[in-house]
Amino acid sequence: MATMTIRRSLSWTIIRYITGEILFSFFVSFLFFFFVFFVNQLLLLAQQILSKKVPVQQVALLILYSIPQIISLSAPFASLVGVLMTIGRLASDNEALVMLSSGLSYKNIFAPSLFIGIVISLASFFTNDVLMPAGNLQRSKLYRQILASTPALELESNSVKRYKDTVIVTGNVAGNSIDNIFILDKTSDGERRLIMAKNARLRDAGKEGLSLDLTNAFIQSSKEVAKFDYDYASSAFLRYWVSQEDLIQSSTSIGAQEMSSIDVYKEIVSKRITLRTQLDAQYNKVLRQSLSLEESLRDGPSGAAWNRRGAMETDFAREYAVAASVKKDRNLSRYLLEFYKKFSLPFGALAFVFLAIPLGLFAKKSGQMVGLMVGVLISVVYWVFLVGGQTLGLRSGYSPFWTMWLPDMLTMGIGLVLCIKRIRK
Repeated sequence: MATMTIRRSLSWTIIRYITGEILFSFFVSFLFFFFVFFVNQLLLLAQQILSKKVPVQQVALLILYSIPQIISLSAPFASLVGVLMTIGRLASDNEALVMLSSGLSYKNIFAPSLFIGIVISLASFFTNDVLMPAGNLQRSKLYRQILASTPALELESNSVKRYKDTVIVTGNVAGNSIDNIFILDKTSDGERRLIMAKNARLRDAGKEGLSLDLTNAFIQSSKEVAKFDYDYASSAFLRYWVSQEDLIQSSTSIGAQEMSSIDVYKEIVSKRITLRTQLDAQYNKVLRQSLSLEESLRDGPSGAAWNRRGAMETDFAREYAVAASVKKDRNLSRYLLEFYKKFSLPFGALAFVFLAIPLGLFAKKSGQMVGLMVGVLISVVYWVFLVGGQTLGLRSGYSPFWTMWLPDMLTMGIGLVLCIKRIRK
């Protein structure tokens, strides 16, 4: 008597079972990453705010407004670890082998994993694009309120702070003492002023702003219209003031992190138009300088401009350098990086799923523990690539698109190659 083998490709019972297992592992992994990023946020607040004796209620609100950002960071990594732990357990307990031996295909593993990856990516994108900008905006408003009552919160070690007409560069800050302070400002008379001091002491003047007591200070002032007209002086003691109005104005501007992807894109379009206008004007200056220089060289020694050719070459090189500097607009790069990051980080959850499935199927024993360790390791590597790409895109002028999307592309590419090898095996 012949027996008939019925091969089925999909089983909704198995799919529901795997979906439940992935969701449970995702929840556990999400709590782990949420705790890690939450503790990191607490440490940052402890360093920046708690040490300045800010009221506990305001600190709690700052933490509350930071939660959407913590969620948007935790979800993609949790999807990686959750799928790895689930598939790893199925492989180590031979449940995956039993399913395949029963005539079921890999679709029963891929379908729920990819579905959950898509759902997590969409939810993470919503959090990243809607909730996080709203939370950052509220956090900025609260920070301005805290700053109004605690101006000393502004100055940190080895930092650069920009105000209305003032730039303050600090060395090490210990309590109220500052080592190696450098101040650039503009006086009411329109003079540019440079102030340097070996030591300074920060005094919180409350509603008046900040007071800096400088010891052994050096001051140089110069007029913008007359480059060689300058004065300098030194003083054993100098008190420098930063008004509260300037402090508040420095934190009122809305950046890309306080905007949705649509608003960031509109800002990018506006900045590109402005940049194009500035470049056209600057290139016209370069063209005029080059034409004048060419004319003087063609006329030769008999020409009236021959003796000025050295100065003309210098002017041409300067204008060309200005054009190159304008072209590398860091502000535009910052917005482009944030725009691409709003998409690449949430949809990293889907890229992680493609990598997690084949890696989980290779597990032989202790699948959940191995999945957790491998997942954390991959998360660290991914984070290093993401932060490194963001730094390269901002400082070195690399393409914001590639620096933000390359980690996802590498993750998904490696995952697809491993999936093909596993299925063929």
